[in-house]
Amino acid sequence: MDIVSILLISTIIIVFLFDFTNGFHDSADMVATAIASRAMSASVAIAIVSIFTFLGPLIAGLAVADTVGTFVDMHGLQIEHAQVLVIGALLAAVTYNIITWKFGLPSSTSNSLAGGLVGAGLYIVGSKHINWGIEALQNGHLTGLSKVLAGLFLSPFFGFIVGFIILKLIFFIFKRFTIKIRKLFVITQYFSVAWLGFSHGANDAQKGMAIIGMMLLASHHTTHFTIPLWVVIYCSTAITLGTMMGGWSIIKTLGFELFEVKLIHSVADQLGAALINTLATSIGAPTSTTQVVTATLLGVGAAQKPSHVGWRRAGQIILGWLVNVPTSILLGASYAYILIHILIRS
Repeated sequence: MDIVSILLISTIIIVFLFDFTNGFHDSADMVATAIASRAMSASVAIAIVSIFTFLGPLIAGLAVADTVGTFVDMHGLQIEHAQVLVIGALLAAVTYNIITWKFGLPSSTSNSLAGGLVGAGLYIVGSKHINWGIEALQNGHLTGLSKVLAGLFLSPFFGFIVGFIILKLIFFIFKRFTIKIRKLFVITQYFSVAWLGFSHGANDAQKGMAIIGMMLLASHHTTHFTIPLWVVIYCSTAITLGTMMGGWSIIKTLGFELFEVKLIHSVADQLGAALINTLATSIGAPTSTTQVVTATLLGVGAAQKPSHVGWRRAGQIILGWLVNVPTSILLGASYAYILIHILIRS
């Protein structure tokens, strides 16, 4: 078996690990508040998000994959260099996922992948081959890396605002109700968990699909960027399996360390996060479910009572977000350097 085939198979295997760790991280984010609010058991919550995470990428289309898969131009590259670029980016994302999971911090797999692609791309092909999207941005359009970063960095901001507004609306609508409405919110919780799982799969699974699509193009198995059906099913399965496993240390952080989460907070958080994810997916902008859920939860907490939010712990999480991209860029470049010297120049 030649080196091109070995690298292609290796990439497909690493994508499975990437999607698995993505689902592992995001499962915790999606079910943490449902578990903390005691609206449902952990096993039921994880089962619901797993089912709908699998369905999301099969139904939602491939707009996000097109965005991620085309912001690094690999045309004209040697096959081995293009393959190393993709593998270096993947390893950077998986490495950052594992490190943050170890410390119980909800990190962004999407940011890690974007940073890894930029780092490996800068080392192997230089800045000219990266679609920064600057010219399109000047004309009022989002493309390439600018679209990726806009989705990743603006979505938490909007998540915070939406979470704040949704909880205030709930208070306003139900403040005059004298009957107990817990049952209504328990039922709504099942809907919101399912929607959040669907939006997670629809957006996040497409990043792994984009990587395999890039690798198939780099290996000359396709003549243009495309996502075969088997790739969709493969990535959907990987992210779903990761979601089923759950990241319990992150569940502890989001469900119990930011503030005392009650049923009404959980519903507001999940509805807001699902809405942001769905809107972003519809325009092909990648989001981080981790960041969106966490930022929305902070908005919900601020709407309830700002002093009740554990802002110090929130600050640690946000710091992890801020160092995510630069760290991933360095990791991507480092992995590309190592792989080039081991596989090609040795």
